[in-house]
Amino acid sequence: MPLLAGFEVVQLGDGLAAAVCARLLADIGANVTCIDPDISTPLAAYLNHGKTIVTADRAARRGLSTANLIVCEGRPDDLRDRQRDTDALRRVNPLAALVYISPFGQAGPKANDPASDLTLFFASGIARLLTGQVDDLAEPPMRPVGEQSAFIGGLAAACAGTHAVLAVKPGTVIDVSIQEALATLAMTELARAGLTGRTRPRKRLTDGNGATVTILPARDGYAAISPREDRQWKSWLGVMGSPGWGSEPRFATKPDRVANWDALHALMSAWSRQHDKQRIADAAQAAHVPSFPLREPAEQLESSQLAHRNLYRSLDIGGRVVKAPGPPFGLRITDTGRRLAARGDGPMPLSGVRVLDFSWVIAGPTATRYLAAMGGEILKIEAPGRGDPGRASELHSVLGQAKRSVVLDLKKPEAVAVARALAAKSDLLVENFATGVMDRLGLGAEALQELNPDLLYVSASGLGRTGPEAHAVAYGTLLQCYAGFAGLNRHPDIPPRVGLAWLDPMCGLMLAFIVAAGLWHRRRTGGVARIDFSMIEAMLWTMAEPLLATQLAAPPKPLGNHSSRYVPHAVYRCAGEDKWISVVARNDEEWRRLCAIAPALSPMAGFGFRERAEQRAAIDQTLADWLRPRTADATAAELLRAGIPAAALATSLDLVESNHLNERGFWEAHRAGVLPGLPWRASFGRTSGPAPELGADTDAVLREVLRLSSDEIAALRASGALG
Repeated sequence: MPLLAGFEVVQLGDGLAAAVCARLLADIGANVTCIDPDISTPLAAYLNHGKTIVTADRAARRGLSTANLIVCEGRPDDLRDRQRDTDALRRVNPLAALVYISPFGQAGPKANDPASDLTLFFASGIARLLTGQVDDLAEPPMRPVGEQSAFIGGLAAACAGTHAVLAVKPGTVIDVSIQEALATLAMTELARAGLTGRTRPRKRLTDGNGATVTILPARDGYAAISPREDRQWKSWLGVMGSPGWGSEPRFATKPDRVANWDALHALMSAWSRQHDKQRIADAAQAAHVPSFPLREPAEQLESSQLAHRNLYRSLDIGGRVVKAPGPPFGLRITDTGRRLAARGDGPMPLSGVRVLDFSWVIAGPTATRYLAAMGGEILKIEAPGRGDPGRASELHSVLGQAKRSVVLDLKKPEAVAVARALAAKSDLLVENFATGVMDRLGLGAEALQELNPDLLYVSASGLGRTGPEAHAVAYGTLLQCYAGFAGLNRHPDIPPRVGLAWLDPMCGLMLAFIVAAGLWHRRRTGGVARIDFSMIEAMLWTMAEPLLATQLAAPPKPLGNHSSRYVPHAVYRCAGEDKWISVVARNDEEWRRLCAIAPALSPMAGFGFRERAEQRAAIDQTLADWLRPRTADATAAELLRAGIPAAALATSLDLVESNHLNERGFWEAHRAGVLPGLPWRASFGRTSGPAPELGADTDAVLREVLRLSSDEIAALRASGALG
């Protein structure tokens, strides 16, 4: 039985983010009815494939009245005009969870501002970070490939909406802001700005950070490597044949390599250009150095790993059969024969749900942070010493919120015994260790199922737990390269960069979503899921547009901010250091309004789309000349007042100081400043609390959950099990 069989969803309107949300729900079994969706493009056709499509008539009204979840996209004024606001939908269905998706949320000073994919990436600050640090500030900031604002907004909606259905009190309302969903992809940057109030955000100029992860040119493309640890660096030198320069003092330590990065990259590139990208990656992986080739979307369609895991499904689009990505969740469901409600009766969706959290770094801790915000009791298991690497930065201050820290040295059998005992008392386990680690410890899904048949078990890994590449050493940034994402997110004629750690926080949303779906299934049917989550598959799920284009048209190429649908659709420099503005005219009316504001455009005011496309270069140059002496913020505000999508390039500090975000309650008070909240507002609120010190809750958890005495805890500590 599919995980969400019997879960009724209505998708209202033609919004792309709403279609993404409902696509994810449908992919794991939900019955989705679409009322007046968009199916005009291959991407829209894929997103709405397999759903029941109806028009806004009496039959649609019946579907609305019985839905568990209603997903609707639009600005508040538009929703009221179309009678899709909360009051109107409540008259049809007083019990369903309502999820609203919009550019800036349903409340706040910017709630009715127009926006596009490009301007949302500027308003969220992600365009400044996306491609990593540049060599020249004249290089324009950019949006990523594939309508990613809709995908991130849709994922946030699916995550929050599925949790909302779990709430004890029916009729919950979720308000998803795409700006906030995008902004939270850069959690470390946001936390640093919120806690330090730093007035000069990190510049876009390069600073040698490639010493952690970088891209090298190959004979047939590019390969990404990450010899970030000293042992990996030594192994990488061996892969390159132990060159003489490798022993030079200027490259001895990671700080040395950062300081001399340009020279180092040139030397490595001289070697890498002599070899094929796959050969470089294979040799590196054999030496336990994380590495992958930068693949094109067409190469991923022929992947033996993805074929083994059955990622792709055949789909008819416009009379042509194509491969389209399926869900990134390997699922195995065991029927226990009994339905389980949560142990608690609190107001939050996960009240009474205990989560045993073995995850670390970004993806898993992001997911369990969302689970904590939804009311779950998170027992974060950490190693003695430094604990989660996120503690080395501001990241833990955000991702550790409202969790309990338990230190266990899993090298000790006594600690493993404690972990097994905690699993027996938990509802859910989340882990993202390398493939095979949990099984070797005796903490694998099958071993723990014998202790606790009701335990929902979630494993996250780079390429999944099965298949020929399951044991490859992977980081999220490398998988962005492997998937083809990094290779497409660049301007023409500029080499690819690794860029922002995009995939990890995005996977956090997907993981939290699938947990909620698993809990809903367990409560409804008694079925207990074993979830095998693949990060590369999640990345490709959100890259549906370039994957489809590869098969239906020509293989996609890096296009920067170019759009085939809108003119103008570009970014322009403004007065000040690294100040930019994004401007989009989506139709003739917005174009005429823009011409009325920018006098030099007035001779072209009568142009339709075809004429604008033919005169794209002239339009861009005219706008560039007009905007160069102007201030980005003031000009964006003027254009927005005229109903034209525009946004200045935001920094993290701009977001901290944003009246709109503060009015929406996005920022949470912290003893050292403020911390970013969630990418949605929920009628049931959110659970907050400080991030714990390492091991701060060890004794309390052992007493409260396992009922251990002080003497028993002391014996465990003496054995070294507790560090």
